[in-house]
Amino acid sequence: MQSKFRLSRSEDFKRVRRIGKSYAHPLVVLVALVSDPAIRHVRVGVAAGKTTGTAVHRNRAKRLLREAMRPMLASLASGWDLVLIARPALVTATLEDTRSALLALLQRAKIIPADEP
Repeated sequence: MQSKFRLSRSEDFKRVRRIGKSYAHPLVVLVALVSDPAIRHVRVGVAAGKTTGTAVHRNRAKRLLREAMRPMLASLASGWDLVLIARPALVTATLEDTRSALLALLQRAKIIPADEP
């Protein structure tokens, strides 16, 4: 994922977690917040807590989330800050499972049209 699409500052993560609306799935939690109008694209932050597992498992979960999100960035509505939080079940999930989970969450949050493949 390109750096312009990343949410990297701790303050941004805290703001999205505090004010944003969350949507849960057994594999991942999505927290979405409408961002600053000056930003013309979606910014995504990825997190995996210690409940996800060891460092190897947390890193794999974050890589899965980034890779599953990358092809969807073009079809997302602009002006959103998103935080994706990995759940322990994501460690054993496949890329296709992760993509379908993200697609379902983004459709529930009305960030992506419901008729997207």
